[in-house]
Amino acid sequence: MESHLPYGISFSTILRNNLPASNLTANSVNTTNAVSVFEGCEHMMSGIIFDLAVQCFNVIIGIPANILVIANLINTRNEPLTSDIYLGCLAFMDAYFGFMTIISSLNLYHWKSAMAWMALKFSYGVKDTSGPLFLSCVCLDRFIAVLFPIAFGQLKAIKYRIGLTIIVLLLTFAYASAKTVGGIHNFEKVFTGEVLFAFTWMVVCNVAILWALKRSRGAGKDEMNPMKRKAFKMVLSILIIIISNYLPPVAMFPFEDHYPPQVFSCYVQPVGFAFVNISSTIQPLTYLSRLEKVPFLPESCVKKFSCKEKDKPSTE
Repeated sequence: MESHLPYGISFSTILRNNLPASNLTANSVNTTNAVSVFEGCEHMMSGIIFDLAVQCFNVIIGIPANILVIANLINTRNEPLTSDIYLGCLAFMDAYFGFMTIISSLNLYHWKSAMAWMALKFSYGVKDTSGPLFLSCVCLDRFIAVLFPIAFGQLKAIKYRIGLTIIVLLLTFAYASAKTVGGIHNFEKVFTGEVLFAFTWMVVCNVAILWALKRSRGAGKDEMNPMKRKAFKMVLSILIIIISNYLPPVAMFPFEDHYPPQVFSCYVQPVGFAFVNISSTIQPLTYLSRLEKVPFLPESCVKKFSCKEKDKPSTE
């Protein structure tokens, strides 16, 4: 089924809002009109330009970074961490979202397929959900490891993480499917609630792990359990990602009624979701910065950009 986008509705609104799927297949417009990424926002383009710049960054940097994360997880599969399955799924979803950005450009200027628009809406739904949920799973894993080590030892079997991963994937695909169909009343509040839950959970994990770290120090000494230090750094990095990438849209979107409709569609919404989109690059780069060796990259390059402490023994 081929059609152009409805005239006067912005490209960002079509893909990000919970509009009915029929809006993607409308044939009531003149098909001689050229579709533009700025359609509906010709006089307010800065927000969309910012979002486009972020998506280009995801394609150029994010896709290779996520492939490197997946390659490293495959190379270390004989000595996996318990949270590797979550990180692998997250990297795959982010790489998929980056490739769909390329499909978006091809469809906008060449194919103009309504089915492709629906596939793109599905990818945005996957992006909105998979990031916060899989990051929450990583935090849950570290939280149990630090505060409940005995229970963690009993739950180390991979079957538990596979089960949780399947639940997250089912929730992700259910959300993405509902977003693709569209037309559900107040559906946008699901995303807001999800991110608020993830943000709250990250804060709880950080406070709990920090409290555990303080208790593990020797009197008058700066002694920390290496496992707990590593867990704290991982959860802290995830908290930074949540705050910088997911909190801006949650803080802005509930006030949609206070903005003029065109301002929200052309400025607030593209900028807010740009922060969500850039997490597809920030997340893998944060992971790679903690590694001593990255597949396909020279060791000198890895050491230059690595955040790993140089004074720590390599066996830690």
